[in-house]
Amino acid sequence: MIKEFRDFIMRGNVLDLAVGVIVGGAFTSVVTSLTKNLINPIISMFVGKADLSGLYFTLFNAKFKYGNFLNDVINFLIVAFVVFLLVKAVNRIMPAKKSDVTTVSKEELLLTQIRDLLQNSK
Repeated sequence: MIKEFRDFIMRGNVLDLAVGVIVGGAFTSVVTSLTKNLINPIISMFVGKADLSGLYFTLFNAKFKYGNFLNDVINFLIVAFVVFLLVKAVNRIMPAKKSDVTTVSKEELLLTQIRDLLQNSK
């Protein structure tokens, strides 16, 4: 069982996933810092508050913290944009592999069978 576990962990895709999770965690802290320290001050020039997490409204004794939501949306948009740029760069560097399997239409298949039958009948 230990050998099977070791083989499972040492597979390439599991290691790639682990590296991705670790780098993603580090990237999240960088994006959070970018939002908190650079983007929020720019937004505060228009909103009037440097910390968006303090924005809220109260309705029937319920506190709705829409500032936290705005911070999360900004973080998401930054991450999504960076991932978009990363995928675009990788696609430019590494063109998609063409599949060795070609699709054959029914018409081509029938014509091939007819050709083979004619060749065998000679």
